[in-house]
Amino acid sequence: MKKDKVVDKDAFRCAIYDIVKTIPEGRASSYGAIARAIGYPHLSRMVGRVMGECDSTKTGIPAHRVVNSQGALSAKAAFGNAGEMPELLEAEGVAVVNDRIKNWKTIFWNPLDEMAKEIE
Repeated sequence: MKKDKVVDKDAFRCAIYDIVKTIPEGRASSYGAIARAIGYPHLSRMVGRVMGECDSTKTGIPAHRVVNSQGALSAKAAFGNAGEMPELLEAEGVAVVNDRIKNWKTIFWNPLDEMAKEIE
């Protein structure tokens, strides 16, 4: 049985926040993409929990730009009201239909792609 990495919760949260802060306005990423970018590819649900606890109004972290792998607004209940997450996305030019980002493949922002560009 393979031993899992011990996760420092504060460092994990900070790593997530650092990535989320770089998601450009008008784009969105997924819990899984963020988990892979910080080196924990199997902890996308934990990324979701961290984002669900993120108070964007206090932290300035654009949590509304993080959705599930299909572009669905699965964490919209974590916001002040269920309409806040789609409203924030739409204010940035992201179309949301039936709690799903329209043109998800175009809107999707992959942090690993951005990291690769920095290395080049």
